[in-house]
Amino acid sequence: MKQTILVLAAVCCSLLTYAQHAEAPADTSWKKEYRETAPVINQLVHTKLDVKFDYNKSYLLGKAWLTLQPHFYATDSLTLDAKGMDIHQVALVKGSANQKLAYKYDGLFLRIKLDKSYKGKEKYTVYIEYTAKPDEFKVEGSEAITDAKGLYFINPKGEEANKPTQIWTQGETEASSVWFPTIDRPNQKTTQEIYMTVPAKYVTLSNGKLMSQKKNTDGTRTDYWKMDLPHAPYLFFMGVGDYAVITDKWKGKDVTYYVEKEYAPVARKIFGNTPEMMTYFSKITGVEYPWVKYAQIVGRDYVSGAMENTTATLHQESAQQDARELIDGNEWEHVIAHELFHHWFGDYVTSESWSNLTVNESFANYSETLWNEYKYGKDYADDKGYGELQGYLGSNSESKDLVRFHYRDKEDMFDAVSYNKGGRILHMLRNQIGDSAFFKGMNNYLTTNKYKAAEAHQLRLAFEEVTGRDMNPFFNQWYFNNGHPVVDISYDYNDEKGIATVIVKQLQKSGYLYQLPLAVEIYNGATKTRHQVLASQAVDSFTFKYTKRPDLINVDADKVTLWVKKDNKTLDNFIHQYKYAGNYLDRKEAVDFAAKNATETKAIDLLKTALKDKYDGLRTYTLQKLDFKNAALKKAVEPVISDLAKNDPKSTIRGNAIGALGAYEPTAAYLDIFKKAIYDSSYTVAGNALYALSATGDPLAQTAAVELYKKPAKRVLQSAIMAQLFSSDDETIAGKLVEDFTRMSLNDKFENAVGFGTYLAKLKNAGLVKKGVEAIIDFREKIPASYRAQTDAYINGMILKQIVDAKTKASQAAPNDAALKELVEFLNSKISADDKKGF
Repeated sequence: MKQTILVLAAVCCSLLTYAQHAEAPADTSWKKEYRETAPVINQLVHTKLDVKFDYNKSYLLGKAWLTLQPHFYATDSLTLDAKGMDIHQVALVKGSANQKLAYKYDGLFLRIKLDKSYKGKEKYTVYIEYTAKPDEFKVEGSEAITDAKGLYFINPKGEEANKPTQIWTQGETEASSVWFPTIDRPNQKTTQEIYMTVPAKYVTLSNGKLMSQKKNTDGTRTDYWKMDLPHAPYLFFMGVGDYAVITDKWKGKDVTYYVEKEYAPVARKIFGNTPEMMTYFSKITGVEYPWVKYAQIVGRDYVSGAMENTTATLHQESAQQDARELIDGNEWEHVIAHELFHHWFGDYVTSESWSNLTVNESFANYSETLWNEYKYGKDYADDKGYGELQGYLGSNSESKDLVRFHYRDKEDMFDAVSYNKGGRILHMLRNQIGDSAFFKGMNNYLTTNKYKAAEAHQLRLAFEEVTGRDMNPFFNQWYFNNGHPVVDISYDYNDEKGIATVIVKQLQKSGYLYQLPLAVEIYNGATKTRHQVLASQAVDSFTFKYTKRPDLINVDADKVTLWVKKDNKTLDNFIHQYKYAGNYLDRKEAVDFAAKNATETKAIDLLKTALKDKYDGLRTYTLQKLDFKNAALKKAVEPVISDLAKNDPKSTIRGNAIGALGAYEPTAAYLDIFKKAIYDSSYTVAGNALYALSATGDPLAQTAAVELYKKPAKRVLQSAIMAQLFSSDDETIAGKLVEDFTRMSLNDKFENAVGFGTYLAKLKNAGLVKKGVEAIIDFREKIPASYRAQTDAYINGMILKQIVDAKTKASQAAPNDAALKELVEFLNSKISADDKKGF
C-alpha cells in the first residue's frame, strides 16, 4: 500500500500550534500487550464466492464456499471473521448436498461447530449464504487508510453529478471480512474464484484471470474470475464501473489500465512504463513476475493512496492526470512502481503479522529509489530518497521500533517508520554489503518463502546465507530498535605534523550508541583517497596523514547514513564538495550552506552555479533557497533566473523561474513574459505566470483568471486562478465558484478553503453564502478522524469565523436589512456552540 498523499497532512502539521485542544490522558495499556503472529488453527485452501450487488441499499448478496484444513492439530470447530453481516445459512458441503452446521455469530466472528473432528491437513468445505452491509459497519481507520469498511459503493444511485458509479474493495488490514467470511489474517493464503453479477454496462476487475462472461436475461452479466495461485485474504479485490480498458502486453501476459473514459487517450502516458518496470523488477529480484496478469484501476473517493491487490492494483483518482499535467511530469509514477514491487514483497511473500509490516512496505518504498535510479539516474533517485528520509525525521517517530510487537492498533503500523525509515535502512544495507549481495539476498528471501508468509528474521537469514556474515548486529540496531543517530562532525588540522583529525560525536538523547560504518573521502583538488572507519563511541576521533592540507574531508561520502548531522565544514570546503564530490546530496548540502551565508561573494557564486546544475531537481531546489530580501543576491542571480525562465528545457523550472521573477521590480521588463506564459501548455508555467502577473497589480490578471476559469485547470494553475478570483470582488462568477468548491477533492478544498472563506465573507448573495458555508461544513465533516483534532479549530476559528464576523458586522451596520439578519441567524444555526469554541 502507498499511503495517501494529502495536502491536509502538511497543513495539519503547520496548524498544531493553532488548534490546541485539552485532551484526556492517552490510554497506554497497549504497551503491555504483545502482538503475536496469529495462530493458525484452520488453514484456508480455496475460496469461492458468488456475489451480486444491491445498488439501492449498498448491500452485497453473497454465497461463499471455503475449503480449509486444520494446520496441524485436529479440530472440530472453525472461527471466521465476518464483520457486520446478516448470516442466512451455514452448511458443510457433502458431495452435491449441504449439511447444516450449528453456529454462533456476534457481528464480528462466525463460530462454527463442524460435523466432526478433522485431522491435520484433512480438507473440508463450508458453505455460507450472507448479506454484507458495509455502510452499516462502523470501524476506525488510520492516517494511511482513512476508512476500513472493506466494500465501497461510489455514487450507487447516480445522484451525484459529475461522479461515476463504481464499486471497489479495500482489504488491508483486515477489512476483506466485511464483504466475505474468511480468516482475515496476513499469514493465511488461499486460491480463489469469484462470480460477479453486475449491470451489463459495467466492466469488472478481480484477482487472477477472467475465465468467462455470461449475459443474463435481466440486463446483468456474470463475470467469472479465477486465481490459481495462493495469496492473502486482504489482497482480494473487486472493481466495477464504466471504465475504458487499455491493454498492453508483457511476455504474453495482459497488462491493463482501467481509467475513466476521458483519460483513455493518456492512459499509456500515465501507466505505460509498467511493462518496463516488470522487466526491471524481474531482473533485480531474480524472480520473473509470478502472476497471470497485471491490471491497474483507478477508484473515486479511494481511502488511501493505492493498494497492491494481487494482479489488480487500485489507485486513487490522483493517478488520473490530463495531458497538460503530464507535461510537468507524471507525479504518480513512483506509486505505480511501489505497488508493482509489492507483487514480490507483500503478495508473493507476505509479512506474517502486522508487527512485521515493514518487510512489505520498506521494500515497496525502496523500489521507488531503485526504479528512479535505473530510469532517471542517481541524482533523481537520491533526491527522492532524501525526501523519504525527511518524511521520517519530520514524523517524530523516533520512539517506534521498525519491527514493532507493541502497538495501539494494527492500523498504526502504516507510518513513516514502516515505510520511509524502512526504505532508508535498506539503502544503507545495500551500500554495506554491495549490490550483488543485496539483490541475491532479495532473491533468496523470495524464493525460500514463495507463496508463504515470512518475518524480518527470515529476511536476516536470507542475507546471512548470501553474505556469510552475521547480520544480527545490523538487524538488532535498525529493525528491532528505534530512533536514529544525531551527530556532530568537526575537523582539526595540524599542518606542522601533517595530521587531520575528524571528530564524530553521537548526541542522541536516548544514550544508545550506534555502530556506524562510514566511508571517508579526502580530497586534494580532484584527487581523492577513500578510507573506511567505524564510529561506535560517544566520541570517536579518526586521524589521517597529509603532506598538503586537504581541500575537503567528506564523511559518509556515499551519503547513505540515516542520521541527523551537523557537519562543521567551511564555505571553501562546501564549494569544493559541490565541485568534486559529485553526489546529489553533496551538492545539495553545499547549496544549503551557501544559502545561509549568501552575504559572501563566494556563496553567491556557488548559488549561481547551482542554478545551472546538471540535475533539474537541484536547479529547482536552488531557486527555492534564494532569499530575495538579500539585495546583493537578488541582483546577482537575476540574469540567471531570467535565462531559466526563457530557456530551461524543463517546464517546471521555467515556471518556478517565472514565479521568482515576480519578486523583481520594476516588473516592466518581465510583463511580456508573464502575459505570454499564462497561456503556456504547462500548468506550472501558466500558474506561476498568473501569480507573478497578479503581484504586479496588472488588471489583466483578473481578466485572464476569469477567462482561464472557463477551461480545465489543475495543479499550480488551478491554485493561481482560485487565489486571484477569491481575492476579487467579482460576483458574476460567484455561482460557479461556490459550485466548483463543493465538487473539489479533499486536497483541493484544503488548498482553497481559506481563500474561499474570504470570498464568502465579501459575497453579498445570501443564498450563495449559505450554500458555500454548507460546503465548508460538509468538507470539515469529511476530513478523516485522525486529522480532525488539528483541523476543526482551524476551520471553525479561521475560515467560518471570518464569514460570521463579516456578516454580523454588516447586519449591525444595516439593522433594517431583513435578508442580512436572516443570513446571520442561518449562520449561527449552522455553527454549533462547540464549533464556536474555536472562535
